[in-house]
Amino acid sequence: MRFAFAGFDRWRGVFDAFVKAGWEPVAMFTIPVDNVIDFNDEIVARAELHRLPLKMSPLREDDLRALRELQCDVLVVAGYSWKIPDWSAYLPHAVNFHPSPLPDGRGPYPPIQALLEDRSEWGVSCHRLAAEFDTGHVLAAEHFAMTDDECHETLQLKLQMATRTLAARVASSFHRLWEESRPQTQGSYWPRIDDARRTLDFNQPVADVMRVVRACGLFECFAPLRNAKVSVKRAHGWREAHDYTPGEIVHEYRRWVVIAVRDGFVALIEWSPLPLTLRRQMGP
Repeated sequence: MRFAFAGFDRWRGVFDAFVKAGWEPVAMFTIPVDNVIDFNDEIVARAELHRLPLKMSPLREDDLRALRELQCDVLVVAGYSWKIPDWSAYLPHAVNFHPSPLPDGRGPYPPIQALLEDRSEWGVSCHRLAAEFDTGHVLAAEHFAMTDDECHETLQLKLQMATRTLAARVASSFHRLWEESRPQTQGSYWPRIDDARRTLDFNQPVADVMRVVRACGLFECFAPLRNAKVSVKRAHGWREAHDYTPGEIVHEYRRWVVIAVRDGFVALIEWSPLPLTLRRQMGP
C-alpha cells in the first residue's frame, strides 16, 4: 500500500506506524507551526529521509491529481488544519485521525473541552475523510482513562501514544476496517475554546479555577490582575479557610502572586502581561 501523509510533529507516530507496517510513503504535507508548542521539523526530516515531495501550503486538487499519478492508495491525515478538497475522484481512500472518541467531540481541538468537563475517559478515532469535518464513517478507536489531576500536557501525551497504537491497528487491517467502518450517530461539535472560557474566575472554588489552568496548560489561560488581564502559564491552588474577598491579592513575592478564591488561594507562578491589542479584543 502507498500513502501520503498530512500533519505535523505531534502526530508523527501515525506516519511511523504506517511505515513500520510496510506501507510506502509517496508524499508529505504539513502546516505552519509556532516552534514553541507545535513543530514540524521531524516531519520535514522524515520527508527528506524518504525523499518525498513536501508541501507546506494548503493541499489543492492539483496535489490530489499528483497523488493519483503516484498511485497513492490512501491519504492519511492527522492534525492537518486546512480543509482538504473532495478526494474521491482521485484516490481510493482517505482517513483522518481525530483526538476524540467520535462522534463525541468533533471540532478543531477537543482535548481542552474534555478537561474542562472533567471527563473520566477519552480517546482517539480514525474515520473516513468526509466533506464536513470529523463526520466520516469510523474505522476504529482507541480509548483510555483520564486521572483526577489530568492536565493538558499529560492528555496530549496519552493522545499521541493512543494514536500511534490506533494507527498501527489501522495500517495492519486497513481494508477490513474500511469496509466495516460505521456511520456516526448524532454526536457533538465543540468549537475552539474562546477567551471567556480560558479566563480564571476567582469567585469560583479552587478546584474549578485550577481545572481551567490544567486544561489550557502551555497554551495558557487568562486572569484578571490589577485592573488588567494577564496570560498564565503556571499556577497552583490550595483550599484554606480565610476572610479575604475573592479576587483580592493577599501576598506577593517577586512575580509570584497569591490571590484569594472562594474556598482557598491560587498562586500565579508564571504569567505575563497581554499585548494591548489582545486586551482590547477581550474587553475590560
